[in-house]
Amino acid sequence: MKVSLWGIIGLFFMLNQVALAEKVQVDLDESTLKWKGSKVTGEHYGKVPLKSGHVEMEKGKIKSGEFVADISQFTVEDLEGEWAQKFTTHMKSEDFFEVSKYPTAKLKIKEVKGNNVKADLTIKDKTHPVSFKMKEKSGVYSGTLKFDRTKFGMIYGSGDFFKNLGDKMIHNEVIVDFSFQLKK
Repeated sequence: MKVSLWGIIGLFFMLNQVALAEKVQVDLDESTLKWKGSKVTGEHYGKVPLKSGHVEMEKGKIKSGEFVADISQFTVEDLEGEWAQKFTTHMKSEDFFEVSKYPTAKLKIKEVKGNNVKADLTIKDKTHPVSFKMKEKSGVYSGTLKFDRTKFGMIYGSGDFFKNLGDKMIHNEVIVDFSFQLKK
């Protein structure tokens, strides 16, 4: 069998690149996911905790990663008492996240170029691509992710699927402000 010098050099280069990538866990205690949804008459907001997360680092930069959010622990912060309980229960129902079947959501980072991130977002076993900007300052990574809830089967109150909703219409866009740190 004939092996070329260029083949050996290429294999060495590939193995060297793989060895440069380092898997680093996300510090869950120093990470936040703040969501916001709006309707014709106002908005609601709250938090969702991260269940797990890691990134692949190469030369001090995030190359890829995966984050799992615990939707079953979803909270609302702009309502209190009975109203907060009703809202949270409805968000966890089949009309929205259906947490009895799908307790988590997953974001898989596929590509990072500068501050631009391309990822796959999976909610209720439906996966769609998303793009967003992420910045790093003093070891804290942050950004804003926006997604269309109807792509994940959450059509309740959407003007795209139901007519004559008036002030009961809920906007399709959900905004998630995120912040995380890596374990040292």
